[in-house]
Amino acid sequence: MTSPASNGADFQDPSYNPDNLLNTLIQKLAIKNDAALSRALEVAPPVISKIRHRRLPVGASLLIRMHEVADLSIAELRTLMGDRRSKYRVSGVRIPSARS
Repeated sequence: MTSPASNGADFQDPSYNPDNLLNTLIQKLAIKNDAALSRALEVAPPVISKIRHRRLPVGASLLIRMHEVADLSIAELRTLMGDRRSKYRVSGVRIPSARS
């Protein structure tokens, strides 16, 4: 069984900070709170709460929605939440190497 963090940054990593990401989005979109952010992102309010309390990772589809709404690159969004990994892996997808 995989951990919930397997879809995003490691929850135990001290640099992982979804609050920074969410607060930056609130500021950039000139909205007041998490409820308004959930409406802007078209997700249920508990999703934002679970992300803020580190019980749910920021998934790929939500990251893409944040990109669309806030006009920030995926790299910028990942940096804001503290995801500093240099390589990314998509589960179940194998990219053939040039050596094959």
